[in-house]
Amino acid sequence: MAEKKTAKKSGKTLTVRQIRSAARRPDIQAATLRGLGLGKIRRTRTLEDTPSVRGMISSISHLVEIVEEGK
Repeated sequence: MAEKKTAKKSGKTLTVRQIRSAARRPDIQAATLRGLGLGKIRRTRTLEDTPSVRGMISSISHLVEIVEEGK
């Protein structure tokens, strides 16, 4: 069997908090919130700092805030 390739863990993380609702927003923005593991106001998630996660955050920057950046 082929082995799955896994991304290297750089150890850098981001903690993201949802600050606004996805109600009355385009469906793609609500789907991006769900993809980040968010969905309710003031819910936080600690995510790996990757370019794809950064892109998702920048596309919904009006709905979320970065609380802290880990090492």
